[in-house]
Amino acid sequence: AAARTAVTILQAEGAAARQTRRDQERRAATLAASIGERERTLADLVRRRALLDQRRETDTAEQERAAASTAERTTRLDRLAAELADFPAMTGRALVDEVTCPARYELIPTESEERCHLAVYDFGVKRNILRSLTERGARLTVLPARTPASECRALGVDGVILSNGPGDPEPLTGIVEAVRELIGAGIPTFGICLGHQLLGLALGGSTFKLGFGHHGGNQPVHNLLTGRVTITSQNHGFAVDPASLPPSCRVTEVNLNDGTVEGFDVAGKPIFSVQYHPEAAPGPHDASPLFDRFLAAVGA
Repeated sequence: AAARTAVTILQAEGAAARQTRRDQERRAATLAASIGERERTLADLVRRRALLDQRRETDTAEQERAAASTAERTTRLDRLAAELADFPAMTGRALVDEVTCPARYELIPTESEERCHLAVYDFGVKRNILRSLTERGARLTVLPARTPASECRALGVDGVILSNGPGDPEPLTGIVEAVRELIGAGIPTFGICLGHQLLGLALGGSTFKLGFGHHGGNQPVHNLLTGRVTITSQNHGFAVDPASLPPSCRVTEVNLNDGTVEGFDVAGKPIFSVQYHPEAAPGPHDASPLFDRFLAAVGA
């Protein structure tokens, strides 16, 4: 009996020892798992912190680049603003002397026999004005902008073309006087663009600076006599004041966009003008018949 009791005690002690080892192994495994999780969590935190630091550095660099770019743009804008502030206003600028021909020259008809002889005042004349006239049989004497009226009249021309050109027409007082003398002598006259404005001044009218000007090849013009709308090419910053024109002048055309004067004529005289470009190349060509109208007016 004593022996069986001793065996039972030994078996119980062995079972308890095994259970203790299992408990210790479980605790060790649990501890190891916990330590591993904490290590993984710590490693993840370290990676996240590194990413945040990297992103912060990137954001800082981008902000610095953005600030530098903004400063550079501001500097450029300030420089451009200063250049614009120094650029002279168009009002009051007489620019035709910079673009007119240095001496008079002749052009002969190219497509037909000579039908008439015209003087063309070159205020910056477009080549296609000259081409449009010579193709219709006109012999041309092209004159520098400040040619006296007496010299033009001495040529015995059948008519005068006042060409397009840049700048403000009002400072061109000497040219305006020459135009006034020519139309006073009854010479048929056709003004184009700047020439239109100079003719208005010579007749006693005035001009004014447009807010934005007319620029482009799609300007609609309404003919008040025929009701026809013409699409025209324009490039100008001044306009004739219709209220300033004398009663002998009749406004014949207006701009459909802003109502400004696009053409007028003089009652009973072969004198008319348009603000747009009938010679427009490559177009539109709606207004090219104006050259035929003027040749008819000079009896060609």
